[in-house]
Amino acid sequence: MSKKVKKIYVLDTSVIIHDHNSLMNFEDNDIAIPITVLEELDNFKKGHDNKNFEAREFTRMVDKLSSKYTLNDWIPLGSGKKSKFKIVFPNPDLKNSPEKIFDDKKGDHQILNAALSLQEIEKEKLVVLVTKDINLRIKAKALNMIAEDYSTGKIKDVSDLYLGKEKVEGVPSEAIKEIYEKGKLSDYSFIKDNIENNHFYILKNGKSSSLAFYNPIEDLLERVEKINAFGIVPRNAEQAFALHAILNPNIKLVTIQGVAGTGKTLLALAGALEQRREFKQIILARPIVPLSNKDIGFLPGDIKDKINPYMEPLWDNLKFIKNQFSETDKRHKQILEMQKTEKIVITPLAYIRGRSLSDIIFIVDEAQNLTPHEVKTIITRAGENSKIIFTGDIRQIDTPYLDEYSNGLSYLIDKVRGNKLYSHIVLEKGERSELANLANELL
Repeated sequence: MSKKVKKIYVLDTSVIIHDHNSLMNFEDNDIAIPITVLEELDNFKKGHDNKNFEAREFTRMVDKLSSKYTLNDWIPLGSGKKSKFKIVFPNPDLKNSPEKIFDDKKGDHQILNAALSLQEIEKEKLVVLVTKDINLRIKAKALNMIAEDYSTGKIKDVSDLYLGKEKVEGVPSEAIKEIYEKGKLSDYSFIKDNIENNHFYILKNGKSSSLAFYNPIEDLLERVEKINAFGIVPRNAEQAFALHAILNPNIKLVTIQGVAGTGKTLLALAGALEQRREFKQIILARPIVPLSNKDIGFLPGDIKDKINPYMEPLWDNLKFIKNQFSETDKRHKQILEMQKTEKIVITPLAYIRGRSLSDIIFIVDEAQNLTPHEVKTIITRAGENSKIIFTGDIRQIDTPYLDEYSNGLSYLIDKVRGNKLYSHIVLEKGERSELANLANELL
Protein backbone atom coordinates (compact mmCIF):
# COMPACT_ATOMS: atom_id res chain seq x y z
CA MET A 1 0.00 0.00 0.00
CA SER A 2 1.48 3.35 -1.07
CA LYS A 3 2.13 5.96 1.59
CA LYS A 4 -0.17 8.97 1.47
CA VAL A 5 1.74 12.04 0.29
CA LYS A 6 1.37 15.00 2.62
CA LYS A 7 0.32 18.23 0.96
CA ILE A 8 1.13 21.87 1.45
CA TYR A 9 -1.69 24.17 0.42
CA VAL A 10 -0.69 27.69 -0.61
CA LEU A 11 -3.60 30.07 0.00
CA ASP A 12 -4.33 33.06 -2.21
CA THR A 13 -5.91 36.29 -0.92
CA SER A 14 -9.20 35.44 -2.64
CA VAL A 15 -9.62 32.35 -0.42
CA ILE A 16 -9.07 34.27 2.81
CA ILE A 17 -11.48 37.12 2.03
CA HIS A 18 -14.02 34.42 1.09
CA ASP A 19 -13.56 32.57 4.40
CA HIS A 20 -11.17 33.76 7.11
CA ASN A 21 -11.41 30.34 8.75
CA SER A 22 -10.08 28.61 5.62
CA LEU A 23 -6.77 28.03 7.43
CA MET A 24 -8.52 25.32 9.47
CA ASN A 25 -10.20 23.48 6.59
CA PHE A 26 -7.42 21.39 5.05
CA GLU A 27 -7.43 18.36 7.38
CA ASP A 28 -3.90 17.42 8.52
CA ASN A 29 -2.09 19.12 5.65
CA ASP A 30 0.18 22.13 6.08
CA ILE A 31 -0.69 25.65 4.94
CA ALA A 32 1.59 28.28 3.39
CA ILE A 33 0.67 31.96 3.19
CA PRO A 34 2.68 34.05 0.70
CA ILE A 35 3.93 37.32 2.23
CA THR A 36 2.20 39.11 -0.68
CA VAL A 37 -1.15 37.83 0.63
CA LEU A 38 -0.53 39.53 3.98
CA GLU A 39 0.27 42.75 2.13
CA GLU A 40 -2.94 42.52 0.11
CA LEU A 41 -4.97 41.77 3.24
CA ASP A 42 -3.55 44.93 4.80
CA ASN A 43 -5.24 46.87 1.98
CA PHE A 44 -8.57 45.23 2.87
CA LYS A 45 -8.50 45.83 6.63
CA LYS A 46 -10.55 49.06 6.56
CA GLY A 47 -14.21 49.10 5.56
CA HIS A 48 -17.62 47.61 6.29
CA ASP A 49 -17.86 45.00 3.52
CA ASN A 50 -17.55 41.31 4.24
CA LYS A 51 -14.10 41.16 2.62
CA ASN A 52 -12.89 43.75 5.14
CA PHE A 53 -14.31 41.74 8.03
CA GLU A 54 -12.73 38.51 6.74
CA ALA A 55 -9.34 40.21 6.32
CA ARG A 56 -9.40 41.57 9.87
CA GLU A 57 -10.49 38.25 11.37
CA PHE A 58 -7.77 36.36 9.53
CA THR A 59 -4.96 38.68 10.63
CA ARG A 60 -6.20 38.45 14.23
CA MET A 61 -6.16 34.65 13.95
CA VAL A 62 -2.61 34.60 12.56
CA ASP A 63 -1.44 37.01 15.26
CA LYS A 64 -2.92 34.83 18.00
CA LEU A 65 -1.52 31.56 16.61
CA SER A 66 1.96 33.02 16.11
CA SER A 67 2.26 34.74 19.51
CA LYS A 68 5.09 32.38 20.60
CA TYR A 69 6.73 31.93 17.21
CA THR A 70 8.23 33.80 14.30
CA LEU A 71 6.31 33.48 11.05
CA ASN A 72 9.34 31.88 9.38
CA ASP A 73 8.67 28.79 11.52
CA TRP A 74 6.10 26.10 10.84
CA ILE A 75 3.48 27.11 13.43
CA PRO A 76 0.98 24.57 14.87
CA LEU A 77 -2.65 25.35 14.09
CA GLY A 78 -3.66 24.14 17.55
CA SER A 79 -6.97 22.51 18.58
CA GLY A 80 -5.44 19.04 18.35
CA LYS A 81 -4.54 19.50 14.68
CA LYS A 82 -1.38 17.93 13.25
CA SER A 83 -1.10 20.57 10.54
CA LYS A 84 1.07 23.71 10.63
CA PHE A 85 1.36 26.95 8.73
CA LYS A 86 4.03 29.48 7.84
CA ILE A 87 4.63 32.60 5.77
CA VAL A 88 6.54 32.01 2.52
CA PHE A 89 8.43 34.43 0.31
CA PRO A 90 9.01 34.78 -3.43
CA ASN A 91 12.50 33.95 -4.70
CA PRO A 92 13.94 36.73 -6.91
CA ASP A 93 16.43 34.24 -8.38
CA LEU A 94 13.81 31.60 -9.25
CA LYS A 95 14.39 30.07 -12.66
CA ASN A 96 11.47 30.84 -15.00
CA SER A 97 10.09 33.36 -12.49
CA PRO A 98 6.41 34.24 -13.17
CA GLU A 99 7.31 37.94 -13.00
CA LYS A 100 9.71 37.44 -15.93
CA ILE A 101 7.44 35.10 -17.89
CA PHE A 102 4.42 37.41 -17.65
CA ASP A 103 6.59 40.55 -17.64
CA ASP A 104 4.69 41.94 -14.65
CA LYS A 105 5.53 42.14 -10.92
CA LYS A 106 1.94 42.32 -9.75
CA GLY A 107 0.76 40.52 -6.63
CA ASP A 108 -0.60 37.42 -8.40
CA HIS A 109 2.77 36.71 -9.99
CA GLN A 110 4.61 37.14 -6.67
CA ILE A 111 2.16 34.66 -5.09
CA LEU A 112 2.91 32.24 -7.93
CA ASN A 113 6.63 32.77 -7.40
CA ALA A 114 6.33 31.99 -3.67
CA ALA A 115 4.35 28.81 -4.41
CA LEU A 116 6.80 27.63 -7.07
CA SER A 117 9.76 28.41 -4.78
CA LEU A 118 8.15 26.34 -2.03
CA GLN A 119 7.61 23.54 -4.54
CA GLU A 120 11.35 23.45 -5.22
CA ILE A 121 12.21 23.33 -1.50
CA GLU A 122 9.55 20.81 -0.37
CA LYS A 123 10.22 18.10 -2.95
CA GLU A 124 8.85 15.31 -0.72
CA LYS A 125 5.45 17.00 -0.42
CA LEU A 126 2.78 17.96 -2.93
CA VAL A 127 2.42 21.74 -3.16
CA VAL A 128 -1.04 22.93 -4.26
CA LEU A 129 -2.10 26.52 -4.92
CA VAL A 130 -5.64 27.22 -3.70
CA THR A 131 -7.35 30.23 -5.22
CA LYS A 132 -10.83 31.37 -6.20
CA ASP A 133 -9.31 33.39 -9.04
CA ILE A 134 -9.82 31.37 -12.23
CA ASN A 135 -7.12 33.21 -14.16
CA LEU A 136 -4.57 32.61 -11.41
CA ARG A 137 -5.41 28.89 -11.44
CA ILE A 138 -4.87 28.77 -15.21
CA LYS A 139 -1.52 30.59 -14.92
CA ALA A 140 -0.39 28.19 -12.17
CA LYS A 141 -1.25 25.17 -14.30
CA ALA A 142 0.59 26.73 -17.24
CA LEU A 143 3.68 26.85 -15.00
CA ASN A 144 3.30 23.14 -14.15
CA MET A 145 1.80 23.69 -10.71
CA ILE A 146 -1.28 22.01 -9.28
CA ALA A 147 -4.01 24.59 -8.59
CA GLU A 148 -7.48 24.14 -7.12
CA ASP A 149 -10.54 26.15 -6.19
CA TYR A 150 -11.38 26.42 -2.48
CA SER A 151 -13.99 23.68 -2.12
CA THR A 152 -15.33 24.24 1.42
CA GLY A 153 -18.90 25.47 1.11
CA LYS A 154 -19.28 24.31 -2.51
CA ILE A 155 -22.16 22.04 -3.44
CA LYS A 156 -21.54 19.06 -5.72
CA ASP A 157 -24.27 19.30 -8.33
CA VAL A 158 -26.30 22.43 -9.00
CA SER A 159 -28.48 20.57 -11.54
CA ASP A 160 -29.84 18.49 -8.65
CA LEU A 161 -30.44 21.47 -6.36
CA TYR A 162 -33.67 21.27 -4.37
CA LEU A 163 -36.71 22.83 -6.10
CA GLY A 164 -39.12 22.76 -3.14
CA LYS A 165 -42.00 21.51 -5.29
CA GLU A 166 -43.16 18.66 -7.49
CA LYS A 167 -46.10 17.62 -9.65
CA VAL A 168 -47.92 14.42 -8.70
CA GLU A 169 -50.04 12.83 -11.44
CA GLY A 170 -52.77 10.24 -10.99
CA VAL A 171 -53.90 11.44 -7.57
CA PRO A 172 -57.18 9.72 -6.52
CA SER A 173 -60.12 11.98 -7.36
CA GLU A 174 -61.53 11.57 -3.85
CA ALA A 175 -58.27 12.93 -2.41
CA ILE A 176 -58.50 16.08 -4.52
CA LYS A 177 -62.16 16.45 -3.59
CA GLU A 178 -61.35 16.08 0.13
CA ILE A 179 -58.53 18.63 0.13
CA TYR A 180 -60.82 21.11 -1.63
CA GLU A 181 -63.70 20.58 0.78
CA LYS A 182 -61.77 20.23 4.07
CA GLY A 183 -58.62 22.17 3.22
CA LYS A 184 -56.45 19.28 4.38
CA LEU A 185 -55.70 15.63 3.73
CA SER A 186 -54.27 13.15 6.24
CA ASP A 187 -53.92 10.18 3.84
CA TYR A 188 -51.14 11.05 1.40
CA SER A 189 -50.06 7.47 0.61
CA PHE A 190 -50.36 8.25 -3.13
CA ILE A 191 -47.12 10.24 -2.86
CA LYS A 192 -44.56 7.55 -3.64
CA ASP A 193 -41.29 9.16 -2.54
CA ASN A 194 -40.38 10.05 1.01
CA ILE A 195 -42.27 13.18 1.89
CA GLU A 196 -40.20 16.23 2.91
CA ASN A 197 -40.99 18.85 5.52
CA ASN A 198 -42.61 22.02 4.12
CA HIS A 199 -42.57 20.63 0.58
CA PHE A 200 -45.10 21.85 -2.02
CA TYR A 201 -47.14 19.72 -4.43
CA ILE A 202 -49.28 20.18 -7.52
CA LEU A 203 -51.78 17.32 -7.22
CA LYS A 204 -53.40 16.29 -10.51
CA ASN A 205 -56.08 13.88 -11.69
CA GLY A 206 -56.90 14.58 -15.33
CA LYS A 207 -58.27 18.10 -15.45
CA SER A 208 -58.74 18.27 -11.67
CA SER A 209 -55.90 19.65 -9.60
CA SER A 210 -55.04 21.22 -6.30
CA LEU A 211 -52.05 22.97 -4.77
CA ALA A 212 -50.84 21.40 -1.53
CA PHE A 213 -48.23 21.74 1.18
CA TYR A 214 -46.89 19.14 3.61
CA ASN A 215 -47.33 20.41 7.16
CA PRO A 216 -44.78 18.51 9.31
CA ILE A 217 -46.28 19.77 12.59
CA GLU A 218 -49.70 18.22 11.94
CA ASP A 219 -48.43 15.53 9.54
CA LEU A 220 -50.89 16.23 6.74
CA LEU A 221 -51.26 17.89 3.39
CA GLU A 222 -52.83 21.35 3.44
CA ARG A 223 -54.48 23.09 0.54
CA VAL A 224 -52.57 26.12 -0.75
CA GLU A 225 -54.69 29.02 -1.96
CA LYS A 226 -53.78 32.14 -3.90
CA ILE A 227 -53.98 34.73 -1.12
CA ASN A 228 -54.02 38.49 -1.62
CA ALA A 229 -51.07 40.01 0.26
CA PHE A 230 -51.21 43.81 0.38
CA GLY A 231 -52.68 43.99 -3.12
CA ILE A 232 -50.35 41.37 -4.62
CA VAL A 233 -52.03 38.16 -5.80
CA PRO A 234 -49.95 35.15 -6.99
CA ARG A 235 -50.19 34.61 -10.74
CA ASN A 236 -49.03 31.00 -10.82
CA ALA A 237 -48.64 27.94 -8.58
CA GLU A 238 -45.01 28.67 -7.64
CA GLN A 239 -45.83 32.21 -6.56
CA ALA A 240 -48.69 30.83 -4.44
CA PHE A 241 -46.24 28.42 -2.82
CA ALA A 242 -43.72 31.20 -2.14
CA LEU A 243 -46.32 33.46 -0.52
CA HIS A 244 -47.64 30.54 1.54
CA ALA A 245 -44.14 29.94 2.95
CA ILE A 246 -43.62 33.66 3.64
CA LEU A 247 -46.93 33.91 5.53
CA ASN A 248 -46.55 30.63 7.45
CA PRO A 249 -45.70 31.55 11.08
CA ASN A 250 -44.09 28.14 11.70
CA ILE A 251 -41.49 28.70 8.97
CA LYS A 252 -38.68 30.98 10.14
CA LEU A 253 -36.35 30.70 7.13
CA VAL A 254 -37.40 30.97 3.48
CA THR A 255 -35.38 30.91 0.25
CA ILE A 256 -36.87 31.92 -3.10
CA GLN A 257 -34.80 31.22 -6.21
CA GLY A 258 -35.68 32.35 -9.72
CA VAL A 259 -34.65 34.41 -12.74
CA ALA A 260 -35.38 38.11 -13.14
CA GLY A 261 -39.07 38.97 -13.34
CA THR A 262 -40.44 35.95 -11.50
CA GLY A 263 -41.59 38.11 -8.56
CA LYS A 264 -39.17 36.95 -5.83
CA THR A 265 -38.60 40.28 -4.08
CA LEU A 266 -42.11 41.59 -4.70
CA LEU A 267 -43.71 38.55 -3.05
CA ALA A 268 -41.29 38.71 -0.12
CA LEU A 269 -42.08 42.38 0.47
CA ALA A 270 -45.85 41.97 0.03
CA GLY A 271 -45.84 39.03 2.45
CA ALA A 272 -43.82 41.04 4.96
CA LEU A 273 -46.24 43.98 4.77
CA GLU A 274 -49.15 41.60 5.31
CA GLN A 275 -47.47 40.49 8.57
CA ARG A 276 -46.55 44.02 9.73
CA ARG A 277 -48.44 43.58 13.00
CA GLU A 278 -46.44 40.43 13.88
CA PHE A 279 -43.03 42.13 13.74
CA LYS A 280 -41.59 45.38 15.04
CA GLN A 281 -39.70 46.12 11.83
CA ILE A 282 -39.32 45.02 8.21
CA ILE A 283 -35.77 45.27 6.86
CA LEU A 284 -34.94 44.89 3.18
CA ALA A 285 -31.23 44.57 2.45
CA ARG A 286 -28.96 43.63 -0.40
CA PRO A 287 -25.21 43.35 -0.83
CA ILE A 288 -23.58 46.20 -2.70
CA VAL A 289 -21.74 44.83 -5.74
CA PRO A 290 -20.25 47.86 -7.54
CA LEU A 291 -20.12 47.90 -11.33
CA SER A 292 -16.74 46.85 -12.73
CA ASN A 293 -15.85 45.89 -9.14
CA LYS A 294 -15.04 49.50 -8.25
CA ASP A 295 -15.59 50.69 -4.71
CA ILE A 296 -18.62 52.94 -4.14
CA GLY A 297 -16.14 55.69 -3.26
CA PHE A 298 -15.73 56.21 -6.99
CA LEU A 299 -19.32 57.43 -7.21
CA PRO A 300 -20.16 61.14 -6.71
CA GLY A 301 -22.04 62.56 -3.71
CA ASP A 302 -22.36 61.68 -0.05
CA ILE A 303 -22.84 58.14 1.26
CA LYS A 304 -26.61 58.22 0.67
CA ASP A 305 -26.09 59.32 -2.95
CA LYS A 306 -23.56 56.53 -3.47
CA ILE A 307 -25.79 53.81 -2.03
CA ASN A 308 -29.15 54.78 -3.57
CA PRO A 309 -28.43 53.36 -7.06
CA TYR A 310 -27.88 49.91 -5.55
CA MET A 311 -31.03 50.09 -3.43
CA GLU A 312 -33.27 51.36 -6.25
CA PRO A 313 -34.65 47.91 -7.22
CA LEU A 314 -35.93 47.48 -3.66
CA TRP A 315 -37.57 50.92 -3.71
CA ASP A 316 -39.14 50.01 -7.07
CA ASN A 317 -40.86 46.99 -5.51
CA LEU A 318 -42.15 49.08 -2.62
CA LYS A 319 -43.45 51.72 -5.06
CA PHE A 320 -45.16 49.01 -7.11
CA ILE A 321 -47.07 47.76 -4.06
CA LYS A 322 -47.89 51.31 -2.96
CA ASN A 323 -49.22 52.12 -6.44
CA GLN A 324 -51.77 49.30 -6.21
CA PHE A 325 -53.77 51.74 -4.07
CA SER A 326 -54.87 55.35 -4.47
CA GLU A 327 -53.20 58.00 -2.31
CA THR A 328 -56.34 58.19 -0.18
CA ASP A 329 -56.41 54.44 0.42
CA LYS A 330 -55.67 53.28 3.95
CA ARG A 331 -52.97 50.83 2.84
CA HIS A 332 -51.14 53.49 0.79
CA LYS A 333 -51.04 55.69 3.89
CA GLN A 334 -49.87 52.75 6.03
CA ILE A 335 -46.82 52.22 3.83
CA LEU A 336 -45.96 55.93 3.95
CA GLU A 337 -46.28 55.91 7.73
CA MET A 338 -44.13 52.79 8.03
CA GLN A 339 -41.40 54.47 5.98
CA LYS A 340 -41.64 57.64 8.06
CA THR A 341 -41.36 55.79 11.38
CA GLU A 342 -38.74 53.36 10.01
CA LYS A 343 -41.02 50.40 10.59
CA ILE A 344 -39.84 49.48 7.08
CA VAL A 345 -36.19 50.12 6.22
CA ILE A 346 -34.20 49.58 3.02
CA THR A 347 -30.46 49.36 3.61
CA PRO A 348 -27.18 47.89 2.34
CA LEU A 349 -26.47 44.54 3.95
CA ALA A 350 -23.18 45.74 5.44
CA TYR A 351 -25.10 48.24 7.60
CA ILE A 352 -26.81 45.53 9.67
CA ARG A 353 -23.59 43.76 10.70
CA GLY A 354 -23.53 43.14 14.44
CA ARG A 355 -27.25 43.72 14.97
CA SER A 356 -29.42 41.24 16.82
CA LEU A 357 -32.45 40.64 14.61
CA SER A 358 -35.27 40.19 17.14
CA ASP A 359 -38.94 40.81 16.24
CA ILE A 360 -37.86 41.51 12.67
CA ILE A 361 -38.80 40.14 9.27
CA PHE A 362 -35.58 40.39 7.30
CA ILE A 363 -35.49 40.17 3.50
CA VAL A 364 -32.09 39.65 1.86
CA ASP A 365 -32.20 40.34 -1.88
CA GLU A 366 -29.57 39.15 -4.39
CA ALA A 367 -28.44 36.49 -1.92
CA GLN A 368 -26.50 34.68 -4.67
CA ASN A 369 -23.83 37.38 -4.24
CA LEU A 370 -23.15 36.27 -0.66
CA THR A 371 -20.61 33.71 0.50
CA PRO A 372 -21.72 30.70 2.58
CA HIS A 373 -20.03 32.31 5.58
CA GLU A 374 -21.99 35.56 5.09
CA VAL A 375 -25.29 33.64 4.92
CA LYS A 376 -24.42 31.76 8.11
CA THR A 377 -23.50 35.04 9.82
CA ILE A 378 -26.87 36.58 8.90
CA ILE A 379 -28.89 33.61 10.13
CA THR A 380 -26.97 33.40 13.41
CA ARG A 381 -28.04 37.01 14.13
CA ALA A 382 -31.69 35.90 14.30
CA GLY A 383 -33.28 36.53 17.70
CA GLU A 384 -36.71 35.69 19.07
CA ASN A 385 -39.70 36.09 16.71
CA SER A 386 -37.63 36.69 13.59
CA LYS A 387 -38.11 35.53 10.04
CA ILE A 388 -35.45 35.66 7.34
CA ILE A 389 -36.20 35.50 3.61
CA PHE A 390 -33.38 35.11 1.07
CA THR A 391 -34.15 35.79 -2.60
CA GLY A 392 -31.87 35.49 -5.60
CA ASP A 393 -30.88 33.86 -8.87
CA ILE A 394 -27.89 31.49 -8.63
CA ARG A 395 -27.20 31.94 -12.34
CA GLN A 396 -26.81 35.73 -12.14
CA ILE A 397 -23.76 36.20 -9.91
CA ASP A 398 -21.98 39.55 -9.96
CA THR A 399 -19.02 38.84 -7.68
CA PRO A 400 -15.78 37.55 -9.25
CA TYR A 401 -15.00 34.69 -6.84
CA LEU A 402 -18.44 33.06 -6.57
CA ASP A 403 -20.27 30.73 -8.94
CA GLU A 404 -23.39 28.53 -9.01
CA TYR A 405 -21.69 25.96 -6.78
CA SER A 406 -19.98 28.18 -4.18
CA ASN A 407 -22.42 31.05 -3.52
CA GLY A 408 -24.25 31.31 -0.21
CA LEU A 409 -27.76 30.85 -1.63
CA SER A 410 -26.96 27.50 -3.28
CA TYR A 411 -25.13 26.39 -0.14
CA LEU A 412 -28.10 27.28 2.07
CA ILE A 413 -30.66 25.51 -0.14
CA ASP A 414 -28.49 22.38 -0.27
CA LYS A 415 -27.70 22.19 3.45
CA VAL A 416 -31.00 23.18 5.10
CA ARG A 417 -33.57 21.35 2.93
CA GLY A 418 -35.99 19.23 4.94
CA ASN A 419 -35.68 21.22 8.17
CA LYS A 420 -39.01 21.98 9.87
CA LEU A 421 -38.15 25.67 10.18
CA TYR A 422 -37.24 26.03 6.50
CA SER A 423 -39.05 26.25 3.18
CA HIS A 424 -37.78 26.77 -0.34
CA ILE A 425 -39.37 27.36 -3.72
CA VAL A 426 -38.04 27.93 -7.23
CA LEU A 427 -39.98 30.41 -9.35
CA GLU A 428 -39.71 29.51 -13.03
CA LYS A 429 -42.36 31.52 -14.84
CA GLY A 430 -41.57 35.17 -15.52
CA GLU A 431 -44.48 37.51 -14.73
CA ARG A 432 -42.85 40.90 -15.36
CA SER A 433 -43.75 41.20 -19.05
CA GLU A 434 -43.72 39.28 -22.33
CA LEU A 435 -40.58 41.18 -23.32
CA ALA A 436 -38.76 40.19 -20.11
CA ASN A 437 -39.79 36.55 -20.66
CA LEU A 438 -38.41 36.74 -24.19
CA ALA A 439 -35.01 37.83 -22.85
CA ASN A 440 -34.93 35.10 -20.18
CA GLU A 441 -35.88 32.36 -22.62
CA LEU A 442 -33.94 33.27 -25.77
CA LEU A 443 -31.02 35.53 -24.89
